[in-house]
Amino acid sequence: MAAAEGPGPAGPRGAAEADAEGMGLTDLPGELLELILCCDVLGAADIGRVSCTCRRLREACQPRGKVWRERFRLRWPSLLKYYSHTDGVSWLEEYKARHNAGLEAQRIVASFSKRFFSEHVPCDGFSDIETLGCPSHFFEDELMCILNMEGRKGLTWKYYAKKILYFLRQQNILKNLKEYLQRPTDRQSFLEGAVLIDQYCNPLSDICLKSVQAQVDDITDKVRKVLRTKNPRHPSLASKAGEVLIPEVELQRQVLDAMNCVLYEQLKYKGNELDYYNSLNSYIHQVLIRRTGIPISLSVLYLTIARQLGVKLEPVNFPSHFLLRWCQGKEGSTDIFDYTYIDAFGKGKQLTVKECEYLIGHHVTEEFYGVVTSKEVLQRMVGNLLNLGKRESTDQSYQLLRDSLDLYLAMYPDNVQHLMLQARLYFHLGIWPEKVLDILQHIQALDPSQHGAVGYLVQHTLEHIERRKEEVGPEVKHRSDEKHKEVCFSIGLIMKHKRYGYNCVIYGWDPACMMGHEWIRNMNVHSLPHGPHQPFYNVLVEDGSCRYAAQENLEYNSEPREIPHPDIGRYFSEFTGIHYLANTELEIRYPEDLELTRATVQKIYSSGKE
Repeated sequence: MAAAEGPGPAGPRGAAEADAEGMGLTDLPGELLELILCCDVLGAADIGRVSCTCRRLREACQPRGKVWRERFRLRWPSLLKYYSHTDGVSWLEEYKARHNAGLEAQRIVASFSKRFFSEHVPCDGFSDIETLGCPSHFFEDELMCILNMEGRKGLTWKYYAKKILYFLRQQNILKNLKEYLQRPTDRQSFLEGAVLIDQYCNPLSDICLKSVQAQVDDITDKVRKVLRTKNPRHPSLASKAGEVLIPEVELQRQVLDAMNCVLYEQLKYKGNELDYYNSLNSYIHQVLIRRTGIPISLSVLYLTIARQLGVKLEPVNFPSHFLLRWCQGKEGSTDIFDYTYIDAFGKGKQLTVKECEYLIGHHVTEEFYGVVTSKEVLQRMVGNLLNLGKRESTDQSYQLLRDSLDLYLAMYPDNVQHLMLQARLYFHLGIWPEKVLDILQHIQALDPSQHGAVGYLVQHTLEHIERRKEEVGPEVKHRSDEKHKEVCFSIGLIMKHKRYGYNCVIYGWDPACMMGHEWIRNMNVHSLPHGPHQPFYNVLVEDGSCRYAAQENLEYNSEPREIPHPDIGRYFSEFTGIHYLANTELEIRYPEDLELTRATVQKIYSSGKE
């Protein structure tokens, strides 16, 4: 066999391969070069370095080009929806702005625990956020990244990121609500108003008008199908149905019959009589999911579908039971007997004036049968939520009360009664004292006759501010102190209540009961074998409550698991799978507990596995 005469390939093919071997990155066609540079294994720093090597690569990585757009998309895909027109966008500058917004968000979130650990609501900290120097949607996106971190770590960061995101979104929704209220009444959709209320009370939920409208459109299409079987030539089946109202009463009746068939027979919508005072009944997205609600929320849905099919129904602010009215006489008639009244809560039942009175059990004057504006409908919806917030003294109820007051005062900013309620609520919760003073000053300017109540709250609010200035620092509890020798359990342990069976985690303790005599009497503490003269523990309970439990009533949980409490991140940074690790601020207050917690876990759970 003859030996090869040289190292190079022979023939035309060999020559081409030789050319390819000598080809560099900059010799590649532009599209192929971009494809390589858009590869997800390269980072922003890599692209920055590549663009500095030569003019060809600098042109390929130009700020407005495909490479930086793809880098932005790979890093933050959810942000592309904010760019309707991408021509002319400097993706490199957008990347830098988003990166810097992320660093700023992380800095603020990290500072909140140290600054506001002792405050349930870090109101003062929100002033930092209101003066952000970056686009709010960049800041929000970083907060969502924090909230979506996998695993059981970063609990404190997630806790404060959630509070900040709650505030930011509510501020944006309030702006949208005020813009909505400034429109002409014929451009104020009842459905959009209901969505705005829903969004404000549930700012962390994915609720938007577009998706709610799509669900309503789907119901409307089902109504059209039923209507087609009854009257194939019905005008509501036309492509532009809803833009023009149907004048004939009989054709309107056919629409309402088809609506009742779809809503109440096919889809099984109904009034929630069994759980009437559940706030979910007031939120339009929950009404669509659960197919149940209260009279006003079901009426908004019913009215919206009817109007999309060309039937004009009007809202009636009837006492105790919201209704709709349907004109049977001359349009715009002021005679209440020219209307049929529709009870969306009662499966679309059509009522006479007399039957409306039977519904609530007493006679009412004609003014209550009149039509109301979209703003008045929202006022009643918010009023319902406000009343629900007053029913209980829980964190959830207080939050609902705060949210509904914000909404009410956005519509009626000079309402003295609700301004006073807001000031009293903040005062009771011990939050935002400076805001309380501003509210009280506004009340005094509106109604000088409130001087007595305003003066009382001003005095005590100023005292609260002074006390806060005098605070010298957190109380530190050392287990090694002689007075703490009877304390058996430590911070972060998952416990079980012997009597009530609930699971909980310890986030604080006292060597003896520190509550007042009235609480001790009401809770029947003296009936315990050791009474109030035993260690008591602050615990977060799986049902979302915070309790103060006696040592003799607690025992180690044989099957420790995560405690789904909204305040868990306020006190703990991580769940290990068996116990919680105190965050920096809690550890400062109980510096010797972590060692005991680890020893207890090793003793109780390791020995159990053996």
